[in-house]
Amino acid sequence: MPRQTSEHIPELRKIIHVDMDAFFAAVEQRDRPELRGLPVIVGGDPNGRGVVATCSYEARRFGIHSAMSAARARTLCPEAIFVRPRMEAYREASRQVMAILRSYTLLVEPLSLDEAFLDVTTATANGTLAVDIAREILGRIHRETGLTASAGVSYNKLLAKLASDWRKPHGLFVIPPERGFGFLGPLSVGKLHGVGPATVKRLAAIGVETVSDLRTLSRETLIAHFGKAGAWFYGVARGIDGRPVQPSRQRKSVGTERTFSKNLEDRSIMLVNLEEMAVQVAVRLKSLTLAGHTVSIKVRFPDFTTVTRAHTATEDIVTTDAISAMLPELLDRSVPKAASVRLLGITVSGLVHVQAGSRVAQQMSLLDEILIPR
Repeated sequence: MPRQTSEHIPELRKIIHVDMDAFFAAVEQRDRPELRGLPVIVGGDPNGRGVVATCSYEARRFGIHSAMSAARARTLCPEAIFVRPRMEAYREASRQVMAILRSYTLLVEPLSLDEAFLDVTTATANGTLAVDIAREILGRIHRETGLTASAGVSYNKLLAKLASDWRKPHGLFVIPPERGFGFLGPLSVGKLHGVGPATVKRLAAIGVETVSDLRTLSRETLIAHFGKAGAWFYGVARGIDGRPVQPSRQRKSVGTERTFSKNLEDRSIMLVNLEEMAVQVAVRLKSLTLAGHTVSIKVRFPDFTTVTRAHTATEDIVTTDAISAMLPELLDRSVPKAASVRLLGITVSGLVHVQAGSRVAQQMSLLDEILIPR
């Protein structure tokens, strides 16, 4: 195993990543005992354009995974049971889980309803082991919610998240500092935080497929190929990740979108759908006491080409009327005449917090953000 050199010595923190197991499907199986042990798929209509939100481990054995089309999932497993999402039930389970996590440290960073990072460095100052905290958390989640989770423990967020996936479901895996460098070596570069599918292809074109391959490239070479991101790739390939656990972060936008069962061809119908979405977005802005300055619409065509167009105003945008007033022009700029669309969406960004008639730069809890239905 490669030895960690002085160049690779990480900042020593105690990070836990907790990830619920097949979360939406597990909640359904918990609440409906007749579904236990069966291939359950939570998502859209398999007879339309629905997609899989998540599925039980029984369904995963057939090769089904999140974001797969529901129709494809039914082909792979005809006996699968499709269940429409019950977001309020999942939000309530998430609230229970996050409350458990916060009983150990205030440094909890939710990433979604079903996963979060914890920094337990201070909690371990008295000699308590991070792995023991993780084990206790998993036990409490199981006892108090009837659900299972997996956890990874390491010295940074990169490795803790990788570790949580190592022994799913209901698993616990630890990557100590002396093993981080060697653990990463044989992994695909796509496992690294920040290395998406497009970057994987670009790296493959220059002969880089594993993290060990990536380490053969100098920092200068990576920066030449990928700009500032190249410096990040150089560090994470060596197990270096200085990102702190952030209990809160700024919300950047509020939006919603719809995928249609049949492509829309009539522009008046497109506009009606956008105006209905404007109502939803305005309601969310009001509930969060937020206003924005930029309205964007997203359009996806039948060939999956996607475009966005935006308009920025000087005044606060918070009402349905203010959003709707911009939609005809944005639609004209986005959709050529005689074109049809399969998806439309609206987003309001450039957010400020509005309170008692005043405006201040806003900061909101990430948990509040992720609990807002999208």
